[in-house]
Amino acid sequence: MATIKFNINGKDQSIDVDPQMPLLWAIRDVVGLKGTKYGCGVAQCGACTVHLNGEAVRSCVTRVSRAAGQKVVTIEGLSENNNHPVQLAWQEIDVPQCGYCHSGQIMSAVVLLRENPSPTDQDIDNAMAGNICRCGTYLRIRKAIHLAAGMEQKVGKNE
Repeated sequence: MATIKFNINGKDQSIDVDPQMPLLWAIRDVVGLKGTKYGCGVAQCGACTVHLNGEAVRSCVTRVSRAAGQKVVTIEGLSENNNHPVQLAWQEIDVPQCGYCHSGQIMSAVVLLRENPSPTDQDIDNAMAGNICRCGTYLRIRKAIHLAAGMEQKVGKNE
């Protein structure tokens, strides 16, 4: 056991856990934030994607010790009122069917748009390829990312 201190969604956190514990379980079971989902446990599906110092990481394979002294943002911390341009675009396009993968999809899309504010279809497909949607809403995901790109250019970036 070790005390791991990090900032999650703008709040300082100090938890006593095994430093080898996956960040996902620290977020869900210790901190109590349930928006980040467990999908595969081997970093293949993207459901567990969070931001670690602005980088999209798969929290199921990221050790909580890597977050020590760092800034973690989960879907709950992306915006105060679910009004980040990507979240608004997801709602406008009605992207989710079951919705299970979408916190990870949204977190990945935010990083994509930060790095490439005007992505092409191919840019989106390449960046989002590691995020699996079992319902197959990929065309709506792409459409929402294009919509969010336009929204972000109008209002500025939230994160």
